[in-house]
Amino acid sequence: MALLARLKALLTRRRPMRRPGTRQATTAARSADLPREDTLRARLVEDPNDIQAFRELAELVRRRADSVEPVDPLVAEHEQVTHHMSADVAIWALAEELAGNPRAWFPLIELARLSLHDDHEGAMRRLNAACEREHTGLAVAEGVRTLREADLPGDGLGLGVGQWSPREHIPEAGRQIVLAALDAERPHDARRHLEELKGRDDAETHAVVAELTPRVEAAERT
Repeated sequence: MALLARLKALLTRRRPMRRPGTRQATTAARSADLPREDTLRARLVEDPNDIQAFRELAELVRRRADSVEPVDPLVAEHEQVTHHMSADVAIWALAEELAGNPRAWFPLIELARLSLHDDHEGAMRRLNAACEREHTGLAVAEGVRTLREADLPGDGLGLGVGQWSPREHIPEAGRQIVLAALDAERPHDARRHLEELKGRDDAETHAVVAELTPRVEAAERT
């Protein structure tokens, strides 16, 4: 997998020597974040699907990577790429560790997001596994959203159709599926799934239907 190749590159790359007069990378930001990191990790051990805690911890990891300044301006661009790789590898390691919990579904979605373009088949397996571990439809919603944000709305629609239970899942799951159909320029599918969503009779569903109906109608006209 390409992500493993990135990890190997991080471990084996040659670091440029610091030139006289340049400032060394600081660990101040890391030290300031450590107590918060420990708190977030403890929350994730308790609940591996704490989305807010995972995203906040991931942001701390990215911020720490970005705060390390390149020691040589001639390699600044290379260092910037490496920082992003370091952050991805750290987030991958965290998600992989949490995914070992049989209750964990959100870490599987994060693993899928990180591997979508390097290992598409494996990423789709992870997304389906996440949906099978979670029964309210939140995993379906997050999985379809992940694929839409990766410019893969057709895959998002396929995932949603295979995993969605209109009467049992939260309205957001149906909303993401209709949006995926619209993104994929498939208005007939969008209309069909919107009608399925109307089978629920609650305020949240009514709000979602009211939001989506004019978008579906506009797509049908064009």
